[in-house]
Amino acid sequence: MSYTTNATIHTMGGTLLKLSHPSASTTTNMALSIFLPPQSSSSKVPLLIYLSGLTCSPDNCTDKGFLHRWASSHGLAVAYPDTSPRGLNLPGESDSWDFGVAASFYINATAEPFKGKYSMEDYVTKDLPDFLAREFGGKIDVANKSICGHSMGGHGALTLYLKNPGMYKSVSAWAPISNPTQCPWGQNAFKGYFGGDEEGWKKHDATELVKGWKGDLKCLVDVGTGDNFYKQGQLLPENLEAAAKETGLSGLTMRYQDGYDHSYYFISTFGEDHVKHAAKHLLSGPSL
Repeated sequence: MSYTTNATIHTMGGTLLKLSHPSASTTTNMALSIFLPPQSSSSKVPLLIYLSGLTCSPDNCTDKGFLHRWASSHGLAVAYPDTSPRGLNLPGESDSWDFGVAASFYINATAEPFKGKYSMEDYVTKDLPDFLAREFGGKIDVANKSICGHSMGGHGALTLYLKNPGMYKSVSAWAPISNPTQCPWGQNAFKGYFGGDEEGWKKHDATELVKGWKGDLKCLVDVGTGDNFYKQGQLLPENLEAAAKETGLSGLTMRYQDGYDHSYYFISTFGEDHVKHAAKHLLSGPSL
């Protein structure tokens, strides 16, 4: 068994496992939580991957987001990967809260000293599904998966979905960093992880990537109008919305939720909708 079980928690009729396992992409052990719904005891279930935001670990959403409440009802497994490698002790990786540790932006860094270690895009799209198929393949149908995320994780979910047509059945995001090349968070991170090639940054920007998408987006986005980061111009969902409209795409549902902030109160309030959105595209049978 190529992982360590740090906690086994029975919840909502299923089981939440808090694990750690080695990753070739990051050269470290990675924290990972997995919710297995009760249906997984008798058959394989689809997978929803949740990507967390800046400063977070898998524990934030498992303990405060309560997505497993709705995943249990619909028979979905949920995987909660960590937000970055940990323990590398690279120069500069712990100097600020919005870059480095717990702030990977789910990309493969190309600038030193992060190159070859901050490879979270490869971790999420390759190492994680390979691990789940190998160790939990009898319970999880890893080929049948959707992706979602919050804030930086919303950026990750949107970009990984748009970069990999067909890999995920749907995507959703709470308060995503939707146009990182145009906001301070994204510009700071991309300069550190990629260097000064600003044209190349567009390959990791959902607003730019959506312009090349073909077909139905199958995308749900919620943004709170009381979110200070939205007010400060860090999220820019209106740019993503405009780009999709100008490209003539269908399938983007953008909802501005009156008064809601950036917190897990926001995530948990609309968690049912996001799990239901994924289930609609992952499960066959009657409409949900």
